[in-house]
Amino acid sequence: MKIGKKIKNLRLKKGLTQEELGERTDLSKGYISQIERDLSSPSIETFFDILEVLGCAPKEFFDEEGWEQKVVYGQEDRTDYVDEERGYHIQWLVPESNEKEMEPIYLTLFAKGEFKEFEPSLAETFAYVLKGRVSVRIGKRVFFAKAGEAIYFQASDEHQIINDFDGTTELLLVATDSYL
Repeated sequence: MKIGKKIKNLRLKKGLTQEELGERTDLSKGYISQIERDLSSPSIETFFDILEVLGCAPKEFFDEEGWEQKVVYGQEDRTDYVDEERGYHIQWLVPESNEKEMEPIYLTLFAKGEFKEFEPSLAETFAYVLKGRVSVRIGKRVFFAKAGEAIYFQASDEHQIINDFDGTTELLLVATDSYL
């Protein structure tokens, strides 16, 4: 049985890094990584130590019914934030998506609105413009995309998305987590 993914999911739900889990179990970050990728199998004692730190009983861990994954998310699952000063409204479409490998959001940019500027990272960004037009600044280069066009880039330089339309622009944006 492959246990690595379940351990990783539990660790992420607890908000722990591999290093923090390693410190609390007297294991190295590298060994935790190997366990999570099913490259190493821990001893029973080590496995129980990991579960204890993660707050999961062995029965829960192996109970398949307890691991049902939510697949469909509705309006009630969303979280909103409005930045009136910068002129945007962001809706996180999946709860706790900032703890997952992808972070899908619905972004509305009001007239002259601009999304916050991001520092370079290892993340990848995908966006689909649903309505309006945006300019995408990546480093010193600027790209334009209108309704019906997709945007995809690696975030290896400073980047920002700005409304380039007189009205409201809406887009679906998905960014990967570069810190996992």
